[in-house]
Amino acid sequence: MINNSTFVNFLIRAKKSTYANSTIKKSKSSRTGSSDYNYEEIIDGSKYTYHDTYFGGTKFMGEEVVYCDSDKPIWGMNYYGITFDDTLGEEAMDSALRPALMKVEENNIPVRGPSKFKNNGYIYTFSTTGTMESFDGIEQIYKNNKLIYELHCSGGLIK
Repeated sequence: MINNSTFVNFLIRAKKSTYANSTIKKSKSSRTGSSDYNYEEIIDGSKYTYHDTYFGGTKFMGEEVVYCDSDKPIWGMNYYGITFDDTLGEEAMDSALRPALMKVEENNIPVRGPSKFKNNGYIYTFSTTGTMESFDGIEQIYKNNKLIYELHCSGGLIK
């Protein structure tokens, strides 16, 4: 199911309906100090749940997991991101990052944003190696040709 278009389209809808979408409210924290988002959908009679949980703001770590029928994790991704420019707070980084993440379907492995996106003086880049079943990625944001943010992620199939 991981490589088929049904799963990929679910993941894209889930990502656009959680953190990337600035109008979506957070879910109840699953762990002390976490920020969480959830998205659920019934596909071919099975309930798929996407859960994103992270800690921190300008230096953060998190995890995304997709469950099938509420209790079976089938796919996941871990990530760590850091803002190098201390003058930029979480709100400024959100305004640079979220529009890029809403473009998730433009990437060949739809786990973050497109390979390149320009927005309000920021340049977002994302590169991946691997497949939906096993991948690594690096996300970067530049302002005035200076690297101000970087995220590393990895993930894939869970069995």
